[in-house]
Amino acid sequence: MDEHLERWGVHPGYHDMFGHWHATSSETRAALLSAMGVEADQPPPDSPLAILVLWPGETRSLSGAAELTLEDGTVFRPGGQLSPDLPIGYHRLRDETNGAQTLIIKRPAACHFDPAMRIWGLAVQLYAARSTQSWGLGDLADLRRLAQWSSSLGAGAVLVNPLSAAAPIFPQQASPYYPTSRRFRNPLYLCVHEVPGADRSDGQLAALAADARTLNQSRRIDRDRVLGLKMQALESIWRAGANDADFETYQQQQGEDLRIFGTYCALAEVHGGDWRVWPTELRDPHSGAVQQFAAARADRVGFHAWLQWLLDRQLADAARYLPLVQDLPIGVDPGGADAWQWQDVLATGATVGAPPDLFNADGQNWCLPPFIPHRLRAVGFRPFIQTIRAAMRHAGGLRIDHVMGLFRLFWIPESSSPGTGTYVRYPADEMLAVVAVESHRAGAWVAGEDLGTVEPLVRHRLQENRMLSYRLMWFEDGPPRDYPPLSMAAITTHDLPTVAGLWSGADFAAQQQIGLRPSREGYEELRRRLQHATGLNDGEPPEVAVRRAYQAMASAPSAVLVANLEDAAAVEERPNMPGTIDQWPNWSIALPQPLEQIEAADLPRAIAQALDRGP
Repeated sequence: MDEHLERWGVHPGYHDMFGHWHATSSETRAALLSAMGVEADQPPPDSPLAILVLWPGETRSLSGAAELTLEDGTVFRPGGQLSPDLPIGYHRLRDETNGAQTLIIKRPAACHFDPAMRIWGLAVQLYAARSTQSWGLGDLADLRRLAQWSSSLGAGAVLVNPLSAAAPIFPQQASPYYPTSRRFRNPLYLCVHEVPGADRSDGQLAALAADARTLNQSRRIDRDRVLGLKMQALESIWRAGANDADFETYQQQQGEDLRIFGTYCALAEVHGGDWRVWPTELRDPHSGAVQQFAAARADRVGFHAWLQWLLDRQLADAARYLPLVQDLPIGVDPGGADAWQWQDVLATGATVGAPPDLFNADGQNWCLPPFIPHRLRAVGFRPFIQTIRAAMRHAGGLRIDHVMGLFRLFWIPESSSPGTGTYVRYPADEMLAVVAVESHRAGAWVAGEDLGTVEPLVRHRLQENRMLSYRLMWFEDGPPRDYPPLSMAAITTHDLPTVAGLWSGADFAAQQQIGLRPSREGYEELRRRLQHATGLNDGEPPEVAVRRAYQAMASAPSAVLVANLEDAAAVEERPNMPGTIDQWPNWSIALPQPLEQIEAADLPRAIAQALDRGP
């Protein structure tokens, strides 16, 4: 039975981070196979598409006549073997004897990476980084401003939270890690005044801007108000005539995927954001009813496509000043746009998460549906390719959240606790090849967030592919000088205490006040770790703790050092408090000062000086 399960990728059990073995129960086995849409005794089917990964200079002999279609559409017969000089990319081989199809992924030797790279970058939760001109939420004009300012301080990159799209409905989804789509972006981040045609609008735009800027007076971000005001403004510009040759070109480039996304958005405005509860005839994106709806609402579908074009333009503009490092969430909303389009490739009845560990005694359930491994291979990894490609658009780097998901994911049966879950294996060779191809094409380096329960093989494979490992001061036992050079080093993340919050005790107190049960021992251990690295004495102000922490991290030989904008502003609140729903304003806390004041402060300059390691 275990051998049969492993053919589907289901592990018979796993070792947790403490070395304890957890056997997969028969109930979990049955539930996960059901989530894959297979019977317990059903053998894996023959795939309609074979996958062949070729490394540079590698070739394969062919047993008979075959037709090779290169990615650019060129068709020829390769003869007795494949050429070792196939271009990097995705090609199709058809056996002329039996019609069998093979997807050839010709990969580069590694991801794009400059061995001499030693940079530091500013990490920002863009929604929180408002200027005085923002409409209640940091936007892409603010990102451009941050890139220009960071460049003046000597930074080599700006790292930004996922800008992924949310469903265009109320209430707005706050978490950037629970997107409706990982391929398209959130119109909340548009700077309305820089939209083509905004200068031709009447006084309505000025009134909406004045109303929106009153939202800057509160640190609690009101996404619903921001969306309502921006949609009013954008719709008025669209109605006034938004035709542009560049927009037409963008639509042609994005093709059917953009049309399906725009159709989802238009449908969501009528029927809600979860396609699983729409009228039955609308649940298939290719149904006649959906085509009829899209034709009847063509203007609205076009409006949502136009918003994506605007986002693409403004993101490209921000990227002109400093390389942007995008952040890729591990999954998507099961009721959202990507899940609607790719429902046949996603598991129904299971979600992904993490097993219990030192920081989460009950484990975690992220409520995200996983790709079914054998179905993902059967469609030639198209959803994965599109996702990685979109994430690297206008990017100089990419952080892959929970990079272990390229190797295995922790599946949890629906309506069960994380402790009942187990791991499911993924085709890592093929998925790493896709990442390498897209990294090579985009000229973007890749960092993998490899925190938590990590197989030893994972970090070896990351290094082999020149993907940066992730090192956090809060988690590392050794000093920063011992971090590996092929790494991205930071002090904390959006899910962990800021330096000021840890040092002052405000983060621990906040957890107690909202009803969590934080570990006093764990808190004291992190504080001792900070003191050991910095030599801080009790009673020193948080600003001193921040400066000393980054001076300590500067000794790391890591290719990339990361400074959080929250630390640069000495913020005590962390952006996200794991284990909470509405007890904490997750992803909704703005920085305490506008960017204009933060840029003029001394602490960001002190951090920049500490992290500047010279050429």
